Amino acid sequence: MRPFEQFEEEVDVLEEVVGVDQCDLIVFNDEVNTFEFVIETLIDVCGHSAEQAEQCTLLIHFKGKCAVKKGTFEELAPMRNDICRRGIAAEVQ
Repeated sequence: MRPFEQFEEEVDVLEEVVGVDQCDLIVFNDEVNTFEFVIETLIDVCGHSAEQAEQCTLLIHFKGKCAVKKGTFEELAPMRNDICRRGIAAEVQ
């Protein structure tokens, strides 16, 4: 094995990962759902910790929206659908 050959292979793999299109799952504020319900939803659907879900919920409330998860469209679309079924506005961008 040549010196640094292993690292050349790792660079090739990283370049492939960077080429994947990343999207954001955006959740929007409303005047209907409670903080607790949105926090529960983010924990259940997105796998957030309680602290992460609470921080996102505060951003949603004060900023009007928050990117709560990054991933491919295929990963995020089912999460968006589940969030919307719960009566919370969300979209993948």
